[in-house]
Amino acid sequence: MTSIDPIRLNKPKKSEVETPIQRIMREYTASGIAIVALAALVVLILIAVFAPALSPQNPYDLSQLDFMDGRLPPGSTAADGSVYLLGTDTQGRDMLSAIMYGLRISLGVGIISAVCAAVFGTSLGLIAAYAGGRLEAVIMRLVDLQLSFPAILVAMMILAVLGKGIGNVILALVIVEWATYARAARGAALVESEKEYMEAARCLNIPRYRILFGHLLPNCTAPLIVIATVQIARAISLEATLSFLGLGVPVTEPSLGMLIANGYQFILSGEHWISFFPGLALLGTIVAINLVGDQLRDALNPRKGA
Repeated sequence: MTSIDPIRLNKPKKSEVETPIQRIMREYTASGIAIVALAALVVLILIAVFAPALSPQNPYDLSQLDFMDGRLPPGSTAADGSVYLLGTDTQGRDMLSAIMYGLRISLGVGIISAVCAAVFGTSLGLIAAYAGGRLEAVIMRLVDLQLSFPAILVAMMILAVLGKGIGNVILALVIVEWATYARAARGAALVESEKEYMEAARCLNIPRYRILFGHLLPNCTAPLIVIATVQIARAISLEATLSFLGLGVPVTEPSLGMLIANGYQFILSGEHWISFFPGLALLGTIVAINLVGDQLRDALNPRKGA
């Protein structure tokens, strides 16, 4: 009689072995709220990208604006027969179109500033963890100094010196965000630096830049991805606050924060839609990004899938 090998019997089939990507997808899709948030975020991004084609009006084209249509309530009909579904603002701009274009600026500023801050902060964090010594002490003291000040205060001081502008807003947000990435990257890199593959890379005399960005960085990306999603939402919120205070983007290219500021003085007079709908769009965008980030944190946690 042929004997049965218990090790071979209990060994899972090759097709049954779950890859890391499959595990992450399974963990993420386990939450219905996270799926809805991801779908909503994708829709918002598509609206922002294709705003010129989807919006009923170009809110930046003065030839399409009529000041006689200013501050019309939602559902009003213009002289040419078009309907303002969300009403108009003080300059006669269609609020739906203005929100679509404002969403482009808000998402663009948030994503670009988060990516730039991630590249700069992660690089410094990896260098600090790998180099150690005085260089690590200097970098981490700069991180501590940066994080000790309120982000909004630092951004306001920078913009007070540089002035308004999308580029200046992005620069200010990068300056206030890089330290978070640097600290997270250093912490993850310190754990990875003690592992065997890093010791092997050092023994093989592999160039430092290849060790940092070819071996160390790929194994530190999971926490940085989660931080990036949260920082995008934070950057959008900071930009909206700065624009609301009159220090962010110029009036000629209003973001969601600027649109809220434009209607703030008319809230008590009953014309609440000028600020309400941009505020609702801003809230929905930030909530969707945060929900996606929270679920990514759980999905990328290796202990949960163990």
